[in-house]
Amino acid sequence: MTKLAIMGAMEEEIEPLLAYFDKVNVVEYANNKYYEVNYNGLDIVIAYSKIGKVFASLTASTMIEKFGCDTLLFSGVAGGINPKLKIGDLIIADKLCQHDLDITAFGHPHGYVPGGKVFVETSKELRDVAIKVAKENDLKVIEGIIATGDQFVHSTQRKEFIENTFNADALEMEGASVAVVCDALNVPFFILRAISDTADMDAGFDFDEFLKSSAKNSADYLIKILKELKK
Repeated sequence: MTKLAIMGAMEEEIEPLLAYFDKVNVVEYANNKYYEVNYNGLDIVIAYSKIGKVFASLTASTMIEKFGCDTLLFSGVAGGINPKLKIGDLIIADKLCQHDLDITAFGHPHGYVPGGKVFVETSKELRDVAIKVAKENDLKVIEGIIATGDQFVHSTQRKEFIENTFNADALEMEGASVAVVCDALNVPFFILRAISDTADMDAGFDFDEFLKSSAKNSADYLIKILKELKK
């Protein structure tokens, strides 16, 4: 690893990360800002993509192709589907899918297009580091399937469809598109989410309230992972 990309979708998701660094160089490119920092000699580029799969794909591609990042970590929040997940809990994706990708009319399964695949797996090496860090810090982290789509899902019916179709544990709006980019460009990557809302509540009601605390949970854990990676 010579240069690390750290991504979030929203400003609130990278603010707690940027707070760890005193010296930050801001580069403006493609209608976005990229924050260059150094952590104990490791060059890092931090950015938030804006919400959704298209912006996330653009940002991930830019960090890899323009800034030369060779490893990518994503930190942010997600909605929990797995009933074991409570607000603030942490989940690492072992694989991701696009729940809103649908050409089933042509006989293909949900989440699949020719030339692609339903599930994209994350880097086992990075997951292993994250699990080791979680155990050392007595943090409860689960590994599971994260489903991505260009919609904030608040319908119980839709959540049940995603759970039944993909066996998903959590829902968000960027991870699988970042996974497709990193997989295609052979860049090891890792998607970490802290739960900001759960299936058994009105998601729109408390999202803002829990966004900041959950984003901080995710960022604090990511910094601990960073320390381990630097070793």
